[in-house]
Amino acid sequence: MALVAGVDSSTQSCKVVIRDLSSGAIVRTGSASHPEGTEVDPEAWLSALEAAIDRAGGLEDVSAISIAAQQHGLVALDSLGRVVRPALLWNDTRSASSADDLIAELGRSRFVEATGSVPVASFTISKLRWLRDNEPELASRVAAVALPHDWLTWRMRGFGPEGQSELGPDFAELATDRSDASGTGYFNSRTNAYDTELFEAALGHQAALPRLVAPGGQVGTDQAGRIYGPGAGDNAGAALGLNMTPGDVAISIGTSGTVFAITKRQAQDESGMIAGFADAAGSFLSIGVTLNAARVLKNGADLLGVDFDELSTLALSAQPGASGLVLVPYFEGERTPNLPQAKARLHGMSLESTTRQNLARAYVEGMLCGLAFGLDALCAQGVEVQRIFLIGGGSQNQAVKKVATTLFDYPIVIPRVSEYVAEGAAAQAAWVLTGIPPEWPIELADELVPDIAPKVRLQYEEATSSVQG
Repeated sequence: MALVAGVDSSTQSCKVVIRDLSSGAIVRTGSASHPEGTEVDPEAWLSALEAAIDRAGGLEDVSAISIAAQQHGLVALDSLGRVVRPALLWNDTRSASSADDLIAELGRSRFVEATGSVPVASFTISKLRWLRDNEPELASRVAAVALPHDWLTWRMRGFGPEGQSELGPDFAELATDRSDASGTGYFNSRTNAYDTELFEAALGHQAALPRLVAPGGQVGTDQAGRIYGPGAGDNAGAALGLNMTPGDVAISIGTSGTVFAITKRQAQDESGMIAGFADAAGSFLSIGVTLNAARVLKNGADLLGVDFDELSTLALSAQPGASGLVLVPYFEGERTPNLPQAKARLHGMSLESTTRQNLARAYVEGMLCGLAFGLDALCAQGVEVQRIFLIGGGSQNQAVKKVATTLFDYPIVIPRVSEYVAEGAAAQAAWVLTGIPPEWPIELADELVPDIAPKVRLQYEEATSSVQG
């Protein structure tokens, strides 16, 4: 039985899924946690990946592997292949003003035309500019820039700093795919080339960048002869794992919330609401991202002193609209809309509305309304919706499922609980190994019918108008 492996090196943890090449059946899995925080030593990711592989029974019988990971993270390397500073993650908002500076200098249209996206604090280009302006001595040492999945693939193949690797710091062996590169802010996914002018405007000088590997292409092998696929950004990996096609929209509720769709043309939204990324199969991926998703539910549960099931029970015992109580859940600022300095607000408090039940409902509705805002922005870019995949850990909450039907006016399907990103990476590994994308089946756990409650969205839109000014 031939086996392939897929990795999801996410914000919170690393997951490894090993699948049968012919059927796609999951043979074994492993996971390990990542440190908390918005900046992390990349070596912690490598240690977690090695631990997850060990818990998955190793790779000795695996023919090919592909690594997907959180997007945008800045891994800056010096000429010896050493990490210059802890990696700044996608959810680190300190570079918000740096994004504004780049837009002011070069113009929104310049970025949209070249990359399909307007820079925000999350993007790699904004973090490079922050590094240049705030830590110039470190910026001057940068000889190569990688993303989390690029760097992990490089290190797993045996490359890295002298004394920490067997093959040394060969930057020509850094490789990436177009889906992850498209989230940097300096990559043109229509021409599949880096925009070096944009890169230099951020860092102040040129540096080595990972070579691009085409969908289904091979990065190379490790010292055991195992084949490595090009990898992917996490959302593109999930799209592969779900076999998404045009007409499908995924709403993922994890650390962040994402609303994304496979499109034949690149989105070009000068408002910055929707980013026009690439997918991992040769098309494009239009996406809106919220910084506040499953953590909103956790905050609500902690505040009320309950677990997630009890939070769901409380929320479902309240009526849609929570008697006018509205949570605008910008606890960590926000990316869609781009309000990095915003804070959460609770509106409509009265003696009648301020109950445990309504508060629980307001938390669930507020989180999902933020994602509905992203869906509206996606549709405004011409994306046609036929069905919604509701995925991520938060999608398993019963209140989330029920409230989703009151906000999204499309059929909702919920796949079985699974590691879609890692499974998509494994599908990519199979593609690299055989030359053909696999047609592995997707098992659905639930199908939901819309039951729209318009007042919920109206209340939320009124509440957010005061936050957005």
